[in-house]
Amino acid sequence: MDIFDVINNRRSVREYKKEQIKDEELNKILNAAIMAPTARGEQPWHFTIIQDKKVLDEIDQVSRDFMKGSGNEFYEMIGNSNRNITHNAPTLVMVSGKIGGSNIEADCGAATQNMLLAAEGLDIGSCWLGLVAWYFEDEENLSKLGIPKDFKPLYGVSLGYKVKPNSPAPKRNKEVFNWIK
Repeated sequence: MDIFDVINNRRSVREYKKEQIKDEELNKILNAAIMAPTARGEQPWHFTIIQDKKVLDEIDQVSRDFMKGSGNEFYEMIGNSNRNITHNAPTLVMVSGKIGGSNIEADCGAATQNMLLAAEGLDIGSCWLGLVAWYFEDEENLSKLGIPKDFKPLYGVSLGYKVKPNSPAPKRNKEVFNWIK
């Protein structure tokens, strides 16, 4: 697919088929992640790929339990809902950044965006997830998922085959450019 079509068509997908994505497709998506630019060429990331339904359900439930007691109205609302924070995706990729890296949020953000675009290029649904970070309020969950001690979980990416085609793009504000020639 043309890269500009991929960029224009990509949407956050929150409904997936139960069928697991193919390893060949997942490997292409993961390769796209590690091809992202990084500050100083550090490549300060670690990716944890989770496809075990029991572990995915635990991540959802534990995260929502922590949100329930957060004291934040928005997070408590999500915690008390029946909304699955991984959207019942068959694959979740946790993106962690190396503590002390020059700019781990930007670097891991670039890797995450590459995964989202690669998934769309393969017609695989994806969604950038921030709420999964609540799972790590219990630090024991770091070792449970095999995340190295010197890494901090930042984002998750849900991946799976789409139930329905992407919706049209929302209107974009084009009054955001300032030209200096």
